[in-house]
Amino acid sequence: MHAFQDPTSRAYARVTGALYLVIAVAGGFAILYVPGLLNVPGDPAATFANIAERRGLFHAGLVGDVVMMTAEVMVSAMLFFMFRTVNATLSLAAAFARMMMVAVMAAMLFFHAASLALADGTVPLDSFRMAQRVELAGLMRHVHDAGVWIWQVFFWLHLWLLGTLVMRSGLYPRLLGLGLIVGGTGYLVDSVQMFALPEAGWLAAVKVALLLVVTVFELGFALLLLLRGPRPSRTDAVAA
Repeated sequence: MHAFQDPTSRAYARVTGALYLVIAVAGGFAILYVPGLLNVPGDPAATFANIAERRGLFHAGLVGDVVMMTAEVMVSAMLFFMFRTVNATLSLAAAFARMMMVAVMAAMLFFHAASLALADGTVPLDSFRMAQRVELAGLMRHVHDAGVWIWQVFFWLHLWLLGTLVMRSGLYPRLLGLGLIVGGTGYLVDSVQMFALPEAGWLAAVKVALLLVVTVFELGFALLLLLRGPRPSRTDAVAA
């Protein structure tokens, strides 16, 4: 556990970067890959038939969610201690915002479980016809998707605060912090567009561009933490 003792060390940064990559892999699997195989756009009945038939894949997606959220908890705490000396208030707010995101994600899993129970018939609902079960499962999926709109607002706030801390720290390139701030706005734009302006095609194009930017800069930040760590502080440089 020595790597967790000094938030200014390269070992601490490497562990944080490694956990960041765990989030990227597990999140990509659970949020993009599994739904891409199971969801049939515009056909709820086919979607829930897929879930019932490929229960193992659906469960694997849930495991990916849990792995991602566990790593998120660790990263939230580690980033707080890494940037606490830059601005304690902003660093704590960034950690709280990321933890709120994780809390919403965890609550969303209940609706995932409800969808599975309705799809495979493990819950006895004899008074419901199959069409009604599919409609109810569709409602659960809609509530789950609404959770995405909520957690993205908290993640946007986290990235805005983290980007500000990165820019002020002097430990990492300022461009990295700017990329997190600007690109992270894509999460907020996505929530607004999906919730209030689903027909706004131009807004959809803007959010895609911003999300591509933030993905590049988040992966860049993770790799920077993993491979190099922070720059030596001014105090360290003087002491050397």
